[in-house]
Amino acid sequence: MNTAKPLSGYRVIELGQLLAGPFAGSLLAYFGAEVIKVEPPGGGDPLRNWRQLKDGTSLWWRSLGRNKKCITLDLKSAKGQELAARLIDGADVLVENFRPGVMEEWGLGPERFKTTNPGLVYTRISGYGQDGPYASKPGFASVCEGISGFRYLNGFPGEAPVRPNLSLGDSIAGLHAAFGVTLALLSRQSSGTGQVIDVALYEAMFNLLEGVIPEFDGAGVVREPSGTTVTGIVPTNTYRCADNKYVVIGGNGDSIFKRLMRAANRPEMADDPRLADNVGRVKHEQEIDAALAAWCGSLPSAEVLSRLDEGRVPAGPIYNVSDMLEDPHFNARGLYEQVQINGEPLKIPAMLPRLCDTPGETRWPGPDVASHNDEVLGELLGLDEEQRQALRREGVI
Repeated sequence: MNTAKPLSGYRVIELGQLLAGPFAGSLLAYFGAEVIKVEPPGGGDPLRNWRQLKDGTSLWWRSLGRNKKCITLDLKSAKGQELAARLIDGADVLVENFRPGVMEEWGLGPERFKTTNPGLVYTRISGYGQDGPYASKPGFASVCEGISGFRYLNGFPGEAPVRPNLSLGDSIAGLHAAFGVTLALLSRQSSGTGQVIDVALYEAMFNLLEGVIPEFDGAGVVREPSGTTVTGIVPTNTYRCADNKYVVIGGNGDSIFKRLMRAANRPEMADDPRLADNVGRVKHEQEIDAALAAWCGSLPSAEVLSRLDEGRVPAGPIYNVSDMLEDPHFNARGLYEQVQINGEPLKIPAMLPRLCDTPGETRWPGPDVASHNDEVLGELLGLDEEQRQALRREGVI
């Protein structure tokens, strides 16, 4: 196995806070980039205090902040802006997720670096993008998931759209940003120059809408929410079993459907010509779902899944986090990494995708605020101890 990482040798400056930009930074750091995270002096990134805390720090932060060198700079001060500019001048990539225009107000917009660092990949993440009539609107993930079209599809007909209990818009935008960075770095190998990447949360979610747009434009069809099913694909649904546990069954292939109905003791439906293809099954969706619901409801979930496994039908349980941590397949696939926090072990998720020759890794968990001030400001920017102490007294770091 090659010990070098795919992004080894690249330096990334991460500005901004909370989730979208920092998630992109985590992905880049996991696969070898040197990521220098700039936080405000004092408390640092607010996410350090979100959700479950241990010893005064968010457990989530220990995962999201992994592999990052954390420094503090007051970007609202002239000296902080000057130091940030020096860092960016020596970087390959900048990731920022401030409101459009803020970086320009601080003298840190893309134009500032075109001559001093023409190879810079300048990555911008915002709610609605850097231009257009909504650019200046605040764009949290929840709002952007709504306007993107994603939330409309999520839930049950006639009820309020449902929010997944995750900040999907932020994480999906972070994935798009990290992908954009790798594309821009590849492009730089031939062009010699960097470029600006403009990622919008609502557009990242818009990118997941599959056939929704062409189906409306070409056929006038507005896809509606469909509860636990997927519109136009039958059967694929969630069913309650006799032990009150749920299973997910995906029996929408023609041959799979036959095996599913035989496993469910309904051979007559397996051989019914009305149900031989997906078009027919969509027409008779309620009949199929009723049969499967009755079968699942008569058996405990383990028995349902065992019979479906025997029939080679895609099916599985609905896991919570405790189930995942105990599952032998999750563990065999290496989905958990263990770090040490103040001498105590903590499991955090591995980051994907898995590369066989140059895999990513967690080298250290999310560090404390300003942990790398001396290394970055001293060794990288050449500020001696007296200069750093002066900046601390002034509140710049």
